[in-house]
Amino acid sequence: MYQALMTGSGLYRPPHQISNAELVQAFNAYAERFNAEHAAEITAGSVQALTPSSVEFIEKASGIKNRYVIDKEGVLDPSRMYPRIPARADDQPSLMAEIAVIAAKQACEQAGIEPSQIDAVYCAAANMQRAYPAMACEIQALLGAQGYGFDMNVACSSATFGIEQAVNAVRSGSARCALVVSPEITSAHLEWRDRDCHFIFGDTCTAVLIQRSEDVAPGKGWDILGTRLATVYSNNIRNNFGFMNRCEDSTWQERDKTFQQEGRKVFKEVVPMAAQHIETHLAALSIAPTDVRRFWLHQANLGMNQLVIKKLVGAEAGSDVAPIILDEWANTASAGSIIAFHEHSKDFKTNDLGVICSFGAGYSIGSVIIRKL
Repeated sequence: MYQALMTGSGLYRPPHQISNAELVQAFNAYAERFNAEHAAEITAGSVQALTPSSVEFIEKASGIKNRYVIDKEGVLDPSRMYPRIPARADDQPSLMAEIAVIAAKQACEQAGIEPSQIDAVYCAAANMQRAYPAMACEIQALLGAQGYGFDMNVACSSATFGIEQAVNAVRSGSARCALVVSPEITSAHLEWRDRDCHFIFGDTCTAVLIQRSEDVAPGKGWDILGTRLATVYSNNIRNNFGFMNRCEDSTWQERDKTFQQEGRKVFKEVVPMAAQHIETHLAALSIAPTDVRRFWLHQANLGMNQLVIKKLVGAEAGSDVAPIILDEWANTASAGSIIAFHEHSKDFKTNDLGVICSFGAGYSIGSVIIRKL
């Protein structure tokens, strides 16, 4: 059994930003147009009028103030309200692979290795651009990596679930250097025309490298003390888009073919599950929550993160203990906790402890406990 270390992380930042004010302006223009076009049905009671959104509503509900997107123009066009992403020829790099390579190369540079040294690629994300060939195989080819690759999806927990697969591969000897890459083009599966969720997501891609310790310089990287995964089936976060839709005689425009959730139920059910999951994982390693220097949590909702930390450490914890990046990035699905780690880990000293934890649809919860070398 080999020792597995986390040695590098990378982050892709999309070219466009959308502020809450811009988003609200576009949504309200769409809502006004919709209500005018359906005035008769609204009066008759067969169609419900759309309620305007506001900056205050968004920030109170989520803590989100900004998001990065692949395309801004299409999202803010009241006659469209979803991104405009041109199709690419089969012999061109796909969009997910393109941004994955950017993040992966950053992780390699941080780890001080060449992409050719990677011998396992896990493309772990909430939605894949296509069914096959696997995105991981294309990313592997573009990087010039060796070995094998495959795709995996556990929604917002995909990155942490992928890290466990990478750690197990390195520990067992089936890989020496494994890449977990999470290209999240969430703007493509968000329903921008729904007031209850139109502000939630943003685009990005993260990458994490896991290596065999004997290939890493002494004192470099993070010792992975343990990983733990859990799933409990729930319909409260769902997206029914898939290849079976045409057989059902349904279309991609139908409401259930994009992100939808029962937000209050998710909050009520996931917070205690996540807190208990982390506490139990730490206890198995004889670590008290108060011994942890920092928690890099899934970035979905400010109130949710604050409550999880309060349950763990028994007090109001500041941003140093549980950094928040969703105000800038919004919810980036599986990439959120990795962004928090990537941007808020450089101040760690030797033997400082940290927890990366994700929670999302499934329900799925994954935790990774690490120690700075």
